[in-house]
Amino acid sequence: MPKTKKVADAAEKETKNTKKAVKAVEEVKAAAETVAEKVEENVAAVVEEVEEKKAAKKAAPKKAAPKKTAPAKPAETKVSFFVEYSGVQVAVDEVVANVKATIGKDAKEIAVYLKPEESKAYFVADGEGGAMDVFFC
Repeated sequence: MPKTKKVADAAEKETKNTKKAVKAVEEVKAAAETVAEKVEENVAAVVEEVEEKKAAKKAAPKKAAPKKTAPAKPAETKVSFFVEYSGVQVAVDEVVANVKATIGKDAKEIAVYLKPEESKAYFVADGEGGAMDVFFC
């Protein structure tokens, strides 16, 4: 077999391997975008639910306290919220704590936008924006 034929065969094989790799990367990127969209939808749903509860709480008419002793308040539900990306997860509480550490002061209002495909958290704290790395370990 002549050298040029061997080189041509090797080049063709490498081209096929490269095309397969590109296709695999595109599939992973599409999956990451789908995950990011779902995370954004879930965060939006949670924010909407919280806003509805705040509005309902403000709209509820105040009633006179009964003379009898009120029953004890039920225990608050502890919520653990994680974002999972590529089989690795990070606790949202950790992200919020890191945002607070990044801004270096107490903030009255913080909005966090987590983008797992970029390993970044973008945030706005009391009107000041910023970004930080989020490590999925």
